[in-house]
Amino acid sequence: MSSLFESTKAGRLDLANRIVMAPLTRNRSPNAIPRDITATYYAQRATAGLLITEATAISHQAQGYADVPGLYGTEQLDGWKKVTQAVHDKGGKIVVQLWHVGRVSHVDLQPDHQAPVAPSAIAAKTKTYLVDKDGKGSFAETSTPRALDAGEIPSIVKTFRAAARNAVETAGFDGVEIHGANGYLLDQFLKTGSNKRTDDYGGSIENRARLLLEIARGIADDIGGDRVGIRLSPVTPANDVTDDAPQPLFEYVLRELAPLNLAYIHVIEGATGGPRDVDGRPFDYAAAKAAYRDAGGKGAWMVNNGYDKALAEKAVAGGADLVAFGRPYIANPDLVRRLKEDAPLNTPDKNTFYGGGEHGYTDYPTLD
Repeated sequence: MSSLFESTKAGRLDLANRIVMAPLTRNRSPNAIPRDITATYYAQRATAGLLITEATAISHQAQGYADVPGLYGTEQLDGWKKVTQAVHDKGGKIVVQLWHVGRVSHVDLQPDHQAPVAPSAIAAKTKTYLVDKDGKGSFAETSTPRALDAGEIPSIVKTFRAAARNAVETAGFDGVEIHGANGYLLDQFLKTGSNKRTDDYGGSIENRARLLLEIARGIADDIGGDRVGIRLSPVTPANDVTDDAPQPLFEYVLRELAPLNLAYIHVIEGATGGPRDVDGRPFDYAAAKAAYRDAGGKGAWMVNNGYDKALAEKAVAGGADLVAFGRPYIANPDLVRRLKEDAPLNTPDKNTFYGGGEHGYTDYPTLD
């Protein structure tokens, strides 16, 4: 029987264990530049089999929250170099999550205060995080987006691909994760509630999946599929997304991803950060995995959402290859050791989740 603590592989990545640190937005990168404390934060957690960074914007247009990092400028890439070096010095593996928020943004965060972009001009009933001129953070309603013109879509694909190349060739990441989940741009294109287009990127399942698949194929061509993961959330209500028929949609997506020789598939089971069973949104995850495997997909299967040690061990025994832990990693940099030794976990301070400095970020105690 497989163990949560045994070494494994995800594509070309050799991982020390099956425990993954999930992406966690912390809003501590002013001007989208990772700071020295960012390197400290990730290096502290490098005993995870794999670290996935906080969601990282592929362009200024892709930004949706204040003080989140980017991958589109020299200073940003230099900041990330310090992070990857610090993690590698500790023997860890780290990939960056590539992000375009789409409509989950605000005009104050966009170039020249323009409207955010989306598949359709439908506002998301959700909030974003802004910081005022005095450095005080607060949540605000998102702005109404404009629909992307069909002629703009190739540039979105090109920007994702450039960010992936920058990540591995310049910043030193071991790979990338495409953020196709949680109601952000690629998920907005996938789902009927946010995509009302009538062109080649709307309507049928094949059309709505087109953008995500073009990006995944392009990045796999550029850096090798075995350094690429993708995050999907079939039924999460996060950021006001819905789909009329998620089962056939995601089984189609997974079958189309199968030939790309991806490192892993990262699946959020249920509502992101919430219940596994979402009222009115049934989903058969085993069938989705079978669709991927039956189509030849060999990437590691990563599960995510509210896992503790007992659930994680059960998942691995049931065939999951990797288990992602989110909030426990905020307060427990030595989470792998704590889980292995059944040690008590520190409780995260919710008041320090978003914004700030070292407090609530790099100052949580370890067992040593």
